[in-house]
Amino acid sequence: MVAAITRQQIVEAADRLFYERGYEGTSFADIAAVVGLSRGNFYYHFKTKDEILEAVIAHRLSKTRAMLDAWEAEAKTPADRIHSFIQILITNQANIMAYGCPVGTLCNELAKLDHIAKDRAAELFTLFRDWLSRQFSALGQKSDADRLAMHVLMRSQGVAALATAFRDEAFVRSEVEDMYQWLSARQPDQSPV
Repeated sequence: MVAAITRQQIVEAADRLFYERGYEGTSFADIAAVVGLSRGNFYYHFKTKDEILEAVIAHRLSKTRAMLDAWEAEAKTPADRIHSFIQILITNQANIMAYGCPVGTLCNELAKLDHIAKDRAAELFTLFRDWLSRQFSALGQKSDADRLAMHVLMRSQGVAALATAFRDEAFVRSEVEDMYQWLSARQPDQSPV
């Protein structure tokens, strides 16, 4: 039980450090220092940095699935669920302005490194894409669902990149509001007949 807790602490520390410093910019020693482990104890849990990376990606996938499941349970309509996705830009605004999007930055870094785990990391975007596509289908946009899902992903990544570059809260709020209006225009007419 203690080993499982320590392993989880390592994964959570690595997740945070990979986000804040990048995968390449984070060492075993950095992660061990955050968790308070000696190198020997650290190597008991993970032999390579790539093993930690795989655990971090699995952790992020698990957390993302749980978040999407919660949105499914909490929101009454597909539009409300898509709204929750867009709201991430506001909810995580401080971190996004400081470090970028956690998914986008990891995928970009691993792609630049041509790292073996780049496709595994891209599964995070695929998870969002598939989920958003299902929401647009349920919204009555079945034939365009994937295109609309990709549009929302693209737009959110663009906002995150510019938020990091300019650190402009007003810009983020304005873009989020514009995305809400764009989404509203894609909903079936709710007016009485």
